[in-house]
Amino acid sequence: MSSATVEPAAATRSLVEPSTGVPAESSPAAPFVPKPPADFKEAGLTGAFVETLVLKYLIGVGSATGGAIAKELCLPNTAVIELLAALKAQQVIGYIGAAGAGDFTYTLTDLGRERARRYLEENMYIGAAPVPIEQYIASVAAQTITRVHPQLAQLREAFSDLLISDEMFATLGPAINSGRGMFLYGYPGNGKSSIAERITRCFGDQIYIPKAVFVEGAIVKLFDPESHEVVSTPSSGIFRTARFDERWVRINRPTLIVGGELTLDMLEIRYNTTTRICEAPLQMRSNCGTFVIDDFGRQRMRPIELLNRWIVPLEKRYDYLSMPNGKKVRVPFDQLIIFSTNLEPKDLVDEAFLRRIPYKINVPDPSEEQFRQLFAIFAPKMGFPEDRDALDYFVHKYYRETGRPFRCCQPRDILLQIRNRCLYENRPPQLSREAFDFAASMYFTVM
Repeated sequence: MSSATVEPAAATRSLVEPSTGVPAESSPAAPFVPKPPADFKEAGLTGAFVETLVLKYLIGVGSATGGAIAKELCLPNTAVIELLAALKAQQVIGYIGAAGAGDFTYTLTDLGRERARRYLEENMYIGAAPVPIEQYIASVAAQTITRVHPQLAQLREAFSDLLISDEMFATLGPAINSGRGMFLYGYPGNGKSSIAERITRCFGDQIYIPKAVFVEGAIVKLFDPESHEVVSTPSSGIFRTARFDERWVRINRPTLIVGGELTLDMLEIRYNTTTRICEAPLQMRSNCGTFVIDDFGRQRMRPIELLNRWIVPLEKRYDYLSMPNGKKVRVPFDQLIIFSTNLEPKDLVDEAFLRRIPYKINVPDPSEEQFRQLFAIFAPKMGFPEDRDALDYFVHKYYRETGRPFRCCQPRDILLQIRNRCLYENRPPQLSREAFDFAASMYFTVM
């Protein structure tokens, strides 16, 4: 093993077959819950490293109790209080008052402020203590998406707000259970993006991820409020008898969606030169969930560039990321990758790439019956009473006579056009031939 590469912990390697990246067969395990550490050693940290977090926090807030410091760092009270006592003995911090129950309010001395400024020059990270990369890797193996196998009932519940045919469920089910990847392709407006966004719901459970990871001397922020939906956990109470390691956060399995804005640098660890803190790339933030690349083929980079970047991760289910110091770190690549495109997959990438995406699913145009069902679903939600004569007129004039194909998005869009006109004219929602003519003149004018 190269000294420049961090390998998975032994516990992780036992869960994953190194040749294929496919989880080894085993009996169902209890849900993963990160155990609260009793001391810094169990947390995978040194006292010297925790000192940097304590002093940076104190220089920012001015003063704080030992309990508040332990809560901010998400570390055990006893270990933090012992460290504070040692720093007090070194005259790095001082007391400014008692806080009750054997606790004190602490502040920095001149020596402490000087030391804190040096630590801030190294990086400006303040917050929950990071989790060692080995613990993170083991957590992904324990919570891998390939161990969850949703059935038809879970799919129906996840897609309850969409009109999905039984034939589509029969195709989507095996693809979702594969935990590997899929192409969703077809004409625009038929719900590819909507399907992709709901796939993670099929798994129906939660996972734990660390707020930050410590790797090769650098802190990498993993938790992102915009990408991760937090699930509330029971309060640990005044004495902070945590049921789990509070450096972790419990979230719904993530769904990350990117479109034409995707660039190659978003798939690498990003280093902020001002704060000197790293941020995890998109595929790392989507581990144990779903990563949707919408409008594939319309990114600023060519599809072949993404092929070259991901051809090994898609096959092996692990990725190598470059750290700011030039070293490489191996991390799990454990998510359901979904490419959604209006273009033909074979026109975008070569056979080698397509082979690594085992499922290519066409999302077809709806039938006339399904098209009418969509009107029946959306019209009541927008306050429209049923008018079959007006709908028959619309379907005949603008589809049958013109040969225009049905699209899943059109019932909703047309009804919105009519509703907005009714709001403007201050009259109740009403469908009519004239209303459909008005909406069609706006909607189809350049199509």
